[in-house]
Amino acid sequence: MKHPHGKHGKGKVSYLESPERRKEFSPEQLLNMIPLKETDCMLDFGAGTGYFSIPAAKRIKGSVYALDIDAAMLEIINEKALEAQLTNIIPVHGSMESLPLPDGSIDIIIASLVLHEIQPLAPLLQQMKHVLKKEGCFICLELEPKGHSKKAPRITLEGMEREMTEAGFKVTEKFFPAESLYMLVAQKT
Repeated sequence: MKHPHGKHGKGKVSYLESPERRKEFSPEQLLNMIPLKETDCMLDFGAGTGYFSIPAAKRIKGSVYALDIDAAMLEIINEKALEAQLTNIIPVHGSMESLPLPDGSIDIIIASLVLHEIQPLAPLLQQMKHVLKKEGCFICLELEPKGHSKKAPRITLEGMEREMTEAGFKVTEKFFPAESLYMLVAQKT
């Protein structure tokens, strides 16, 4: 498990869509690493430009809820879904509270590069736990903090694992899929 160093600048969208990012860790690679079934329903929390939502929607027959606070991001997702003729993507604008879902209705939640922006994290993790099915899977991707960056708050892998455990998740797998990127797979217990 190595932690090579890397610097990422540039704008959010260009990074989110960049070929470097795809090369580092493609959405397909992630989807291959998780127990995704054809019938699953998925929530892409902080979906951004649909980096994970679109490939996931191609793989499953269940709904993919693409949730983002930024309506412009959801427009991009809508366009991509139309282009790819995907009918199972449901864009949701706003926060977790605006998710029109009963408890225990989601199989998999992916939260990519978004959880570090949320303070405090505990209430959100509780909401995620409620929405997940009993054996539901929660996947978190974050960048490991390097040194003391004043630019952006980051959560270490240890910190994130602690938050998840306290929220009642059991971390089942840990990966370092790309430079300074970590991935936690947790199950609702």
